[in-house]
Amino acid sequence: MRRRRLNPNLPSSDSNSGSPRSGEPVYLVVGKLRRPHGVEGDMVMDVLTDFPERLRVGKTVYVGENHEPLRITGKRGHDRQLIIRFEGFGTPEEAGRLRNLHVYVQASSLPKLPEGEYYHHQLIGLQAVDEAGQTLGILTEILETGANDVYVIRTPDAKELLLPAIEDVILAVELEKGVVRVRPPEYL
Repeated sequence: MRRRRLNPNLPSSDSNSGSPRSGEPVYLVVGKLRRPHGVEGDMVMDVLTDFPERLRVGKTVYVGENHEPLRITGKRGHDRQLIIRFEGFGTPEEAGRLRNLHVYVQASSLPKLPEGEYYHHQLIGLQAVDEAGQTLGILTEILETGANDVYVIRTPDAKELLLPAIEDVILAVELEKGVVRVRPPEYL
């Protein structure tokens, strides 16, 4: 079972859970703008997605907590970051107002994944149940490690259960039911 990273978490300054009100679009973080670069309004952006190739010239992304729509007019790689330019920003001073803002895409624009692959935002919030159907808690976070992801399950008594995201432990993901079926290791 493979998962794809698109950060569902909103900036920590947001006071809500990140869930949209009914009927509102769902936005996912794909980057964070850092600082102006050069003299033509470019910005350095940290990439927070497994799909940076989708951030192409001509695409509209949404910037900041108000999800201001901005069209990408330039993009190039720079170390582990991107240098990105938006329409209407031609100087470092103009681009500087975007400093430290998150860049979002709408969840509805994401490509469909092959069977058995899931975006992180699809998994966060699922109810974790064991093989007997006993509720263990809610999947609240996914930790990315070198070997495999680790699912953080918040139990009803506010403790955390850490489950390695491997086939022996994660038995099934049932998005339509809002459930992830798990077999906790015996040492837990």
